[in-house]
Amino acid sequence: MPYYCGVFARSDAGWIGTEPDLTEVTGLDDIADIMREAAVETAGDTVVLLVEQEDEWFAVVRLDDGEDPRVFLSDGRAPQSSELAEMLSEQLDAPAETSDENPIGDPELLAGLGTTPEALTALGERTLPGDALSVIAEGAGFAEEYDRLR
Repeated sequence: MPYYCGVFARSDAGWIGTEPDLTEVTGLDDIADIMREAAVETAGDTVVLLVEQEDEWFAVVRLDDGEDPRVFLSDGRAPQSSELAEMLSEQLDAPAETSDENPIGDPELLAGLGTTPEALTALGERTLPGDALSVIAEGAGFAEEYDRLR
């Protein structure tokens, strides 16, 4: 399935966005490595990955220097139908086969980046994925980079 994916790394000069190729990744560790590469290139220590698959679901992954990636998926059913969502959900405490369409993961991962846990959960429940990512990018301060890549 086609998807949109952007990695945004915070640098001294602001946020820098790139479009990674996730076709060769085999798990969350590979995705984290791609995010770390973006951080090294910008000398940043906070990296955010935004993913949207065919306006069905979105995911946000945050990686801070020296920490494990934190993941939020807008639809708990996404790992059942998407290999990418399954990889992203590897570290989540949600059951592997849930029929629940509610968001899963860490709703606090964007705290300090302009989106409260309540707002992120609401975006996952009520907003089209592309629109939700625009709101997230605006709140974090990388809307221009997001629009440029989109």
